[in-house]
Amino acid sequence: MSVVLLASFIVGCSQSGDKAEPRRQELHLATASLGGAFYPVGQSASNLVTKYSDNLSMLPVVSAGAIQNPRLVHAGEVDLGITNAYMAWLSVNAEAPYTERHDLLALGTIHASILHMVTLAGSPIESFDDLRGKRVAVGPAGGGTYGFLERLLEIHDMSIEDITPSYLSYTDGFTQLGDGNVDAALALAGFPTAAVMATLATQDLAFIELSEEKLAEVRERYPYYTLSELPKDVYRTEQDISVIGVNNMVIVRADMEEEQVFQIAQSIYGNMDEFRRNNAIARQIFPMQSLQLPIPLHPGSARYFQSLRPAAGD
Repeated sequence: MSVVLLASFIVGCSQSGDKAEPRRQELHLATASLGGAFYPVGQSASNLVTKYSDNLSMLPVVSAGAIQNPRLVHAGEVDLGITNAYMAWLSVNAEAPYTERHDLLALGTIHASILHMVTLAGSPIESFDDLRGKRVAVGPAGGGTYGFLERLLEIHDMSIEDITPSYLSYTDGFTQLGDGNVDAALALAGFPTAAVMATLATQDLAFIELSEEKLAEVRERYPYYTLSELPKDVYRTEQDISVIGVNNMVIVRADMEEEQVFQIAQSIYGNMDEFRRNNAIARQIFPMQSLQLPIPLHPGSARYFQSLRPAAGD
């Protein structure tokens, strides 16, 4: 599956007086579908790399998301990719859905994603079991949302045949929810998510929560998932919502030049104040968590984060 390049700026050779600036090496960062958090976070990170690195520029590209991006990076179709910690681990260990070992390393952590399971206010859908026989927007094929859905179907003794899935971008999925063309929409993304906010502007929404029993079962079966509370003020819900999620990260090929990776890490994580001003979700990024990822850091990133350790201990 090809990726679609969305450029937020044009990089080239510009003239300053009689001197031409040297052309920068352009890198591509695979994100996800529009309407989620990966693309805007990737766009802000790319802008920082272009602004602060010596000779690199970076552009975000739209992709199918967390499952596809390790394949794209491994194949050399893009230079970097955003995925979640679980998919990164599966990809380097050749476990399903991957059939070969991917030669990838971590550049660093980003925000966590939570699974949004949303219907319209007043819908008869009040629990996950109520999705039986319903039309559900499940995110793009190959995206991380579908991987979560498969596991939730399993613990509810259901399969994909028990629902009518629509494989749509988050933007399209939540638009279809607002128009009444699907009964529920899912999105594995940081919060607030643009697609949810856009639908919330015209519709009252309700979140589908898992029971305490199922939340405990998710945690027991899949310890790489996280359990957390979505604050009620994010989407104007009556109370905090219990959600499942996963930490996200940026991956690179293991053979990427060390100095390039160091520059990228320094440009992004060394300018977190600017990152957080430009992207609200970046406020949920804690750079030193990069030292606790499930796959090893690239030597270039390891060198950058090692340089922060003395300051972090002050």
